Amino acid sequence: MYVCNEEIKLPHKDTIVWKYLDLSKFLDLLLCRQLFMSRSDKFEDQYEGTFSEPTYEELKKISENNPKFLDNYKSHRKNVVISSWHINEYESYAMWQIFTKNQEGLAIQSTIGRLQEALKPETNYEQHIGEVEYIDYKKEYIPFDNNFFPFLFKRKSFQYEREVRIISDLSSHKLTINEGLKTAVDINQLIEKIYIHPKSQNWYKNLVIQLMAQLGFDFSVEKSDLESDILI
Repeated sequence: MYVCNEEIKLPHKDTIVWKYLDLSKFLDLLLCRQLFMSRSDKFEDQYEGTFSEPTYEELKKISENNPKFLDNYKSHRKNVVISSWHINEYESYAMWQIFTKNQEGLAIQSTIGRLQEALKPETNYEQHIGEVEYIDYKKEYIPFDNNFFPFLFKRKSFQYEREVRIISDLSSHKLTINEGLKTAVDINQLIEKIYIHPKSQNWYKNLVIQLMAQLGFDFSVEKSDLESDILI
């Protein structure tokens, strides 16, 4: 269930967000009606869920008489799952390049409000939505009075991601999480529009429309305009 956490920075509900993915992952989303959330320590960025240097120095002082204090933070990463979305009013050429491996990728367009509404209330663990802040990990401080803060800060090198996240802390649920888990969502609320890869062929767009129809969905499907004809 979605829970509003006032300590977490959240964009306006009308903010447009995107998720870029391959066809296989998109079909898995539609078939299962579940959104995959990755275990936080499985992301490519090794700093995921860790602290900046100033914060780490403070934590070391606190843990001098309690060695398990820092160990708890390290193990905590294994129990936090994340679904990442990209904030942008328009398509992102960089996101197409990074998150779709071939010309058969697509992008889901949604909004913050839709994400909130899509998260199922009957889910038995809390789900939070927050915008990532990008800081200098050598100089800037990350507060640690909220268990979600380490997962809402990243290094400035990742600013291009403009990321907003759905986050769940499953520490109290005693689950075995391998790569991640799937959480139930209202697909019709989650998806506002589908964009097809800019380098894809027309047959691919028709295939996506046909597959969605067979699964009972009728989303608006558009070809990315990044490859539109020039006007000169």
